[in-house]
Amino acid sequence: MTPKLRVENLDKRFFDHGRRVTALLDVNLDIQSGECVTIVGASGCGKSTLLRMLAGLEEVTSGKIFVDGYPVTGPGVDRAMVFQHYSLYPWLTVLDNIQFSHRFKANRELFSKEEARARANTLLKTVGLERFANSYPTQLSGGMQQRVAIARAMMPVPKVLLMDEPFGALDVQTREVMNDVVQHVFEAEKTTIVFVTHDVDEAIYLGQRMVLMAPNPGHIVKTVAVPLPDKRYTALRRTPEFLQLKAQVLDHLRDTSGMTTNMDLMQQLNTAARQ
Repeated sequence: MTPKLRVENLDKRFFDHGRRVTALLDVNLDIQSGECVTIVGASGCGKSTLLRMLAGLEEVTSGKIFVDGYPVTGPGVDRAMVFQHYSLYPWLTVLDNIQFSHRFKANRELFSKEEARARANTLLKTVGLERFANSYPTQLSGGMQQRVAIARAMMPVPKVLLMDEPFGALDVQTREVMNDVVQHVFEAEKTTIVFVTHDVDEAIYLGQRMVLMAPNPGHIVKTVAVPLPDKRYTALRRTPEFLQLKAQVLDHLRDTSGMTTNMDLMQQLNTAARQ
């Protein structure tokens, strides 16, 4: 079966003040249709760079990216992206923000004006904001604004939803609520999701598979299946299975990141004090 997304021998290099930097090296990854894959790793491991190349927003130095077997050469309506910053249009209502992409010719071919309005209203219900259709972004909380951004990204029915640390600016409680919103959108829309995060809890909770990355240069060190029920719920985060997997992933990321943890540092200081 042809994967929904395929990454083959992907490299990304650039020059920084005359110095050649390898951001990603020999990245290979297959993501199947209808799969939710999370990408997690230390800062600087190239998670966001990889996602931007999947979106067609960054040029590939070498290697190839395919969607449904067709090479990615730039942005396309088959892929939508949600960023950490909402970038909503403050002069438009929530409903009009969601419908905004219908102004573009490629999206007008998908829906009539009436169908676009119906689609936007359906998405409003999916993200739980139907009561705020006529509100403006400045009247919403950060979590609510990000719900609008997710609904807007889903408006043209993309084959792949790419999410780049979309909840990094939110508090813990709101972040957990937004994780459930993503789950609900995933179930309702049956789309393929690639979700970048630095939060291991979030990566486990949302992912059917996790891709673990390490830096210097950025590369994939391991893919991990998440042996949890497809239907996730908040209490799952406290189960032994969840906590055991979290510990294993954290240990693996620590071992491959080249970074010293607080516990490692304390052990080194205690050893030095005894000597």
